[in-house]
Amino acid sequence: MALTTETKGEFKGWKTWTNEAFENFVAGPFYFTEDDQGPKCAFRADTKHLNAGGVVHGGCMMTFADFSLFAIAHKDMQGLPGVTVSFASEFMRGPVVGDLVEARGEVLRAGGSLVFIRGILSVDGQPCLNYSGTIKKIRRKLNTGKI
Repeated sequence: MALTTETKGEFKGWKTWTNEAFENFVAGPFYFTEDDQGPKCAFRADTKHLNAGGVVHGGCMMTFADFSLFAIAHKDMQGLPGVTVSFASEFMRGPVVGDLVEARGEVLRAGGSLVFIRGILSVDGQPCLNYSGTIKKIRRKLNTGKI
């Protein structure tokens, strides 16, 4: 997992995975950091994130929530790669251009091979998306394209 630290701009000092091309170049970029409340993820909504209704596309929000599953569970993953095996969400509000979309959450349980996480996306403290998911830890390289 190619974890790097942003060196400039609004998210200077925050981390991201540079080997996640879809998250970085298509849907994101997305970032995470940690503060006294735990892991915090964020991205700034831009026109490329919008649907025809002028709000952030649900697929973008779900992709960001999936990114945040891994950021929230980062320490529990013990340096291992993983895959999302389940994901559920409910939409409550659509962010607009310029909004700072944030994610917070918690690990509910981390076992030997599965990590269970729940979280919420918000803008200015107002909930946008409630979500939960399960990550399966992978104990082999993911270079074959097969899981």
